[in-house]
Amino acid sequence: MFRENTLHRQEKLFNNLSGMDPRYKKRLEESWAGLFYKHVFCQIDERLFSPLYSSDNGRPNFPINILVALEIIKHLKNFTDEVLFDAFAYDFQISYALGLRNIGERYFARRTFYDFRARLYQYTLEHPKEGSVIFQQFETLVQHFIEVAQLDTEEQRMDSTQIMSNIKRAGRLALAYDVLLQGIKACPLEILGSEFKEVLDPHYKTNLLYKLKDTEASSRLEKLLNLGGELSQHRKRQLGITRRLEIQVLVRFIKEQTVHDDERNVWLAKENKDITASSLQSAFDAEATYRKKAGKSHVGFVVNLTETCADNNPVQIVTDYQVEPNSTSDVKMAGESLEKLQGTTPMNDLYVDGGYYSSDLVKKAEGQGVQLHYTDMTGRNVTSNKLPYNVFNIEHFERILSCPKLQEPLRSNFDSKSGILSAHFDLNVCTPCPLKDQCPVKFQKRDTVLRVSQKSLMAENTRLILMDKKDRSENGSKRAAIEGTNSAFKRAHGAGKLKVRGLVRCSLVMGLKTIAHNFHQIVRFLQGDTRQQGRKNVDLHQGTLATI
Repeated sequence: MFRENTLHRQEKLFNNLSGMDPRYKKRLEESWAGLFYKHVFCQIDERLFSPLYSSDNGRPNFPINILVALEIIKHLKNFTDEVLFDAFAYDFQISYALGLRNIGERYFARRTFYDFRARLYQYTLEHPKEGSVIFQQFETLVQHFIEVAQLDTEEQRMDSTQIMSNIKRAGRLALAYDVLLQGIKACPLEILGSEFKEVLDPHYKTNLLYKLKDTEASSRLEKLLNLGGELSQHRKRQLGITRRLEIQVLVRFIKEQTVHDDERNVWLAKENKDITASSLQSAFDAEATYRKKAGKSHVGFVVNLTETCADNNPVQIVTDYQVEPNSTSDVKMAGESLEKLQGTTPMNDLYVDGGYYSSDLVKKAEGQGVQLHYTDMTGRNVTSNKLPYNVFNIEHFERILSCPKLQEPLRSNFDSKSGILSAHFDLNVCTPCPLKDQCPVKFQKRDTVLRVSQKSLMAENTRLILMDKKDRSENGSKRAAIEGTNSAFKRAHGAGKLKVRGLVRCSLVMGLKTIAHNFHQIVRFLQGDTRQQGRKNVDLHQGTLATI
């Protein structure tokens, strides 16, 4: 039965805090623990988590705000579960942060903690339309942090970074072995032939993977793939194993990695170039994908972060996060984030790198009232001795009003289906024009015509802005600091390789890590450790004589 925890609002008359020296008490209240209690624990909306529990009368749940706060502290302090449980029992700072004023005041079994995680995962998995309750709690805390630090959200920056779930990097041979082994273990022993039982031998893996000559790699891969193909055929005769996840993963792997030769009834390995990035990368995480970025290979997921970046902000916080398979494009993630951000933390300017460029995204951003600022662009620069299209007077990338010599067209048209703009000009005016040789119009028998795609116009406009060194430098300096945020997530919060598997679990963990990161920023603000304060300290010491 769901019940909110409000007991922390009324302190007991006698507790560990009341007997503490006032100076220690003040330090405790001003420490991270006191700030956490005020700005995180008291802001946790337990009602968001009520669907995880039964509405019938029964035994009340353990306080949800304590469980959620413990999860956040785990990532804030980079604790293991063992250390977290001990800290909850014996660390008074942890107790204070959770609204408890006595050491050992509350007890809960570890099973309670793990049951809460399981409920959270299952609910998120079964109710994708409702969204993650952790993300909803994240949004609530973002609004509170913005209000506390008086942050300006009109300027924000966005970047993506690769993260890895708790899997190993495996080549095709090792991956084929893992998938086959899991499939065999899912089957009853009585239906398995001797060649399958041989795979269960602990020495089989050693001989297969580590006592291998280069010339034998292809033949051994073919052998594993054929064993996998045969096992996938068993499921048709044994309906009881068809629904097993291990068998479904095996069937998917065989389809992605092989081509069946009907004449010889064998499975042939595909060439590496014929295997897609969305193919199976691990026998233990079917949602992880492959991506090659900046010359490096990555397996797992990608997290897209959006962060405030106004110069007058004392600190910057993350306003949105999104976790997807790492084969997902930056453009797609940015498009999905724009609508959410305008509803929660409205902005006017968004600073991104060239990976986010798309004419459709530029158009969508304009529709949301957001101007995109790029630091670079993907693709090649178009070299031409013709005038750029922007010398024409074009309205909203849809209507050509005049040429560089202010000549109005005879007619102008925009085809919304093809995205092509066209304008017809008077041939008698264009023929003697001094810009005739440089003008991109095409001469016809009766008139001249300019045809250009809307995408080309937008791309050219963005490239011309990037050619301005001042604008490019400003865009780069605004966006660059989010690289430090990515680094903080990976190194300080352990997001480089998570300790969970699967898209849903990775999303939940990244949500908790993002809340922890934002709280760390707010602590810096409340304790005076801000960029502006650092500048003041530098200014105070500039120009002073050094002592000898």
